[in-house]
Amino acid sequence: MKRLFIALFTLVLALLSCPPAQATRIKDLASLEGVRENQLLGYGLVIGLNGTGDDIKKSVFTKQAIANMVKRMGMGLTADVFRQMKTKNVAAVMVTAQLPAFARPGTTIDILVSSVGDASSLSGGTLLMTPLKGPDGNTYAVAQGPLAVGGIAFGGKAAKAQKNFPTAGRITGGALVERAVGYELPASGELLYQLRETDFTTAARMTEAINSQFGDGTARSLDSRSVRVQKPASYPGELVSFVADLENIDIQADGPARIVVNERTGTIVMGQDVRISTVAVSHGNLNLVISESIEVSQPNPLAAGTTVVAPTTTINAVEEEGNLVVLEMGVNISEIAKALNAIGATPRDLIAIFQAIKAAGALQGELVIL
Repeated sequence: MKRLFIALFTLVLALLSCPPAQATRIKDLASLEGVRENQLLGYGLVIGLNGTGDDIKKSVFTKQAIANMVKRMGMGLTADVFRQMKTKNVAAVMVTAQLPAFARPGTTIDILVSSVGDASSLSGGTLLMTPLKGPDGNTYAVAQGPLAVGGIAFGGKAAKAQKNFPTAGRITGGALVERAVGYELPASGELLYQLRETDFTTAARMTEAINSQFGDGTARSLDSRSVRVQKPASYPGELVSFVADLENIDIQADGPARIVVNERTGTIVMGQDVRISTVAVSHGNLNLVISESIEVSQPNPLAAGTTVVAPTTTINAVEEEGNLVVLEMGVNISEIAKALNAIGATPRDLIAIFQAIKAAGALQGELVIL
């Protein structure tokens, strides 16, 4: 009995010490202003393809890029050679990458290579040295290396087999950072956090949690998205340590009650806070089947007459019995799902049902149709 009491007491303490089931770290809800990735873009050539590159006659920009590359290598290219060029092992590509925050020269980043011509496959190709530029026109990284393509394509004139997309590939660590983005954490210790989802309740809870951890006045909510944080003078560590401690604080995120419906795919996603007032829902289907058949009427042997073709149409209408389900006021998402599943509603039917409930004013939430 004593051991059972000790075990139960330990379990209660463990449950009390655990954070709420829906608690989320601040780092997963908000981002620090200025600490973000930057997009890079470049134009290059992929060589070494097995006859699956661009058609030089159709892709003029590929042909011009090859000519420019040859000239930079110090080799002359006459007009006749330029016109007769028929290289099929080269493809023009666009190279994209994400430059992480605080990336320093010498850091390697992943790149994505995509065909811009009529190449059928980039499998087995090697990307030549390609400068990657930012929106300001400066070169921040240089990319080069063999591609890893996750798709294959084989076939002949009459048939073709393809898996995934062989016209796009990836090079892990394929770009070398040459220039760093000039950003440093503010020396004053004043930080501005931006919530990824705008919500007044979440912003207020974030401010309250930070002040409870580091003292009153540390954080202040500016609006439903922005929270300004000032590093306390009494904090013993550096600013990086302060940010690390702050972002690991758990809070309970909040959001609007919302039902998202995608009519093209029949997908329905309901939030946990969706509520419905008392309403009765009836569901029934009318199935109409129309079938056409041809009957041939022939005269008896040696009899006067002609063969007649007579079409016959058969119409069968079946209406399923309607089921009436009453949804009580304030039911949660689990009860809504059980009630609608009980009447055999398909995803397409559920979309129409939710639209009707919203039109009746019984849906306490937002209905978003994609």
